[in-house]
Amino acid sequence: MAKTERSATRPGLGVPTVLDEPTVDGVVARMRAFRASWPPADGVAVFNQVYLTVTEEIGRRIDVREFAWRRSAETLDVLFAERYLAAVEAAADGRRPPACWRPLFQYRHHPGVRPLQFALAGINAHIGHDLALAVVDSCQLLGCDPAELEGEFDRVGDVLVLLEERVREDLMPGPDLLEIADPLTHLLGSWSLERARDAAWSAARILWGLRGLPQLAEEFRDRMDSGIGLVGRYLLTPLG
Repeated sequence: MAKTERSATRPGLGVPTVLDEPTVDGVVARMRAFRASWPPADGVAVFNQVYLTVTEEIGRRIDVREFAWRRSAETLDVLFAERYLAAVEAAADGRRPPACWRPLFQYRHHPGVRPLQFALAGINAHIGHDLALAVVDSCQLLGCDPAELEGEFDRVGDVLVLLEERVREDLMPGPDLLEIADPLTHLLGSWSLERARDAAWSAARILWGLRGLPQLAEEFRDRMDSGIGLVGRYLLTPLG
């Protein structure tokens, strides 16, 4: 498959217009390049590895036809990934990424933040903010409305829920770090991917309904971005 081209920004909702046919292979290649260039302890690298695993799994499921509409599923998956990739590029270029992503980039080298916190802070930014925008992006590109993407949305979400369980199991400190695990359990127990996914779907429907009112849509998007950023800062509270 050909690599996905960079995206341009469309006025109003600030959503990308894909210049070439999107592919999962293209975004996977870019995430693998990040993995090769960042040290494993880097907080963004922790999330990148988690998200790379998700994207590879979704690509595998698309290839074996677990999604009823391949093009819709691949479009949603790639435009979703492009939001994260754009945040990485903004930070690398010295530009400000969206507010939802700033805590992860600011704390990525903090010694008191644990890998599980980095992973869930990235998931929070990506699900809480990027997923709703990716649904709208996909509807605009495919010429459909959100209801027609609900099946693909739910299947992608199912993969993410399974991954969150694995992340918590793999990255939670062991018994020898119980003094860290106790506050960590309390901190992370207040966040739920299921709730974040439901909120993302509601936000996507609201943004779709506001597409003819660009100023209101922009205000809603900015408030959503800021709110998710505050949650991210809470999840990244240093514990040591």
